[in-house]
Amino acid sequence: MTSPTPDPARHPHRHTVELRHLRCFLAVAEEGSVTRAAARLRITQPAVSRTLAALEEALGSQLVDRSTHHLRLTPAGRAFRDKAAVAVAAFEDALDAGRSAHRPLRLGHAWSAAGPYTTPLLRRWRETHPDVPLELLRIDDRTAGLARGAVDAALLRGHVDTPGLVTELLRTEARVAAVPADSPSAARARLDLADLADHTIALNTVSGTTTTDLWPVGARPTATITLANTDDWLAAIAASRAVGVTTTATADLHPHPGVVYVPLPDAPHVPVLLARRDGPPSHPALEVLCDLVREVTGGDDYRDGRAAGAAGAGSSGPSRTDSGCTS
Repeated sequence: MTSPTPDPARHPHRHTVELRHLRCFLAVAEEGSVTRAAARLRITQPAVSRTLAALEEALGSQLVDRSTHHLRLTPAGRAFRDKAAVAVAAFEDALDAGRSAHRPLRLGHAWSAAGPYTTPLLRRWRETHPDVPLELLRIDDRTAGLARGAVDAALLRGHVDTPGLVTELLRTEARVAAVPADSPSAARARLDLADLADHTIALNTVSGTTTTDLWPVGARPTATITLANTDDWLAAIAASRAVGVTTTATADLHPHPGVVYVPLPDAPHVPVLLARRDGPPSHPALEVLCDLVREVTGGDDYRDGRAAGAAGAGSSGPSRTDSGCTS
C-alpha cells in the first residue's frame, strides 16, 4: 500500500519554504531593516524583499508590517520568528556536530554581559582552560543570538519565553534611572518611578527589559522613543532627548560622560539568567562554562528568597527554569 501524495494546494509551504527563506526573515527581524539585512546576508535589497514576500505567500500570513517608517514584525511574524530561529539553530547544530570540539566556545549577551563579574569570568576561564578560547559576543536581540544558534550559551535579563531554551536564575540586579548629566535629576540621591513618568522614556525595544508596564496603570509615561541597542539608548539620554531605566550592570559597564545613573529603589529587580538551548550541549566545554558562570557570579547564593521569587515571576511560559544549565 502506497502513501498518499501530499496535495500542494493544501500545504504549499512544504514545497516552497527553504532554509534561505528562514535565514532572510531572521536577518530582517533582527536588523529591523531590509537594507541592513541585505548587507548582513551580502545580497541585494530587492532579493531580500522578494525572499521575504515569497515566504509570506507560502505561509499565507503577513510577517512584516511595512506601513510605517520603521519596519516592525506583525504578531504572526513575532510568533514565527521564534519557531524559525529554533529550526535554523537545529540545522546549524547538525552541521556543527563534527566541528564543535575545534571551535571557540561562544557566550552571548544583549547588553552588560555578567555586569561586574564579566572580567573575573573571562580571566578565570583563560587561566583554567587556556586550550579552549571563550568568545564573549554582544548580539542585539532578545536571546543574544542563542535561539538562532549564533552562541552556545547566553547571559540574559528579564523574562524569556522563547521555545527551546533552558534558563536558570543566577542573581537579580537593582534598577537605576539613567538621566542627562546636566539635568536636575542627576543631582538627586535617589529617584522614584513617578519622578520619571512626566519625561520622555527611552526604550530599547530589541533587547531591553523596560516597557511602560513598569509604571502603575494610570501613571504610565505617555511619551517614549524606541532605540535598537544600548549605544543608541545612551546617546539619546546624553542628548537630553529622554531618560531611561536600566540595571546596575549598565552603570558598571557603560559609564558615559553625558549620563548619570541614579538609584531607583521602588522599581522591581531584574533577574539575570544563564540560558542555553535544550538538548545535547552544542560544545564539549559548555557544561564546564555553566559551572564557572555559577561560581563566579555567586549564582548558588540566589536559589531562595527574593531571587527565587523573581525566577518564578520571570520564567513562566514555554521556557523552562532548571536548577542547572544542563538538562
